Amino acid sequence: MTQKKFIDSPYVEQMCKITHGLYVHGWDERNGGNVSYRLTEEEVSQYVDTDKVLRNEPIDFDASELAGQYYLVTGTGRYFKNVIDNPEGDAGLVQIAADGHSVDIHWGYNDGAQPTSEFPAHLMTHINRQHVDSKQRIVMHCHPTNLVAMSFTVPLNEKIMTRILWKMQAESIVVFPEGLGVIPYMTPGTNAIGEATAEKMKDFRLVLWPQHGVFAAGDTMDETFGLIETIEKAALIYTTIQSQGGNILQEITDTDLADLTTRFGLKPNPEYMVGDSLVTGK
Repeated sequence: MTQKKFIDSPYVEQMCKITHGLYVHGWDERNGGNVSYRLTEEEVSQYVDTDKVLRNEPIDFDASELAGQYYLVTGTGRYFKNVIDNPEGDAGLVQIAADGHSVDIHWGYNDGAQPTSEFPAHLMTHINRQHVDSKQRIVMHCHPTNLVAMSFTVPLNEKIMTRILWKMQAESIVVFPEGLGVIPYMTPGTNAIGEATAEKMKDFRLVLWPQHGVFAAGDTMDETFGLIETIEKAALIYTTIQSQGGNILQEITDTDLADLTTRFGLKPNPEYMVGDSLVTGK
């Protein structure tokens, strides 16, 4: 019987593929960004090298609600461009310990690395998203250029930002019908920003960190990556419009948005469905 090693698992393969994609898109420069992927005990137990605890590391958050859960998570200070070549050093499989204040490392971080410094923020989001939808397993943080740029030039108002992004392309409202959550600028790497993000995650799968980046949650790596791709494409279209002079002559109207929600059976935030037109001078 062939003994399967975790490094050859589809979960590590997906982590390598997604982190490489985030880097190639220019959304995770240097050691920016982090990803966590919740795995089940059944998924983890089929590999021969995941049953031992290699070491225990503290976390600055009480994650006892998630005790026993497994997460494949990128390492702190690690460059996304390197994960594809060194997953066992730049990522690790951890299990939330019974005390909730530490994690048992079962695989990876083989040169002494630890989970991302944003891991408490990830865990806070995982808690709230599991309450909304138990199928959601991914939390992804990155720095999409055009969306971050909008946080300098557009009011940090969820309705205003959502309506602009919805009206940039028909796909937007289809992919994120609940809209975009927005928090004030806060110092990254703190529990305070994690708590604010997790609170927004009760209603949104995308939360903007102004002048910094975005937090996203989803069922799969592809879905979550695609969620960010879609909102960043909408932001790119908006940026391009502004570079062309910002004179909007026609738009996706509120009636068009309503037709899209009917066509795809969506339940968008009703407060965002009606508002000011983007057409210049109207």
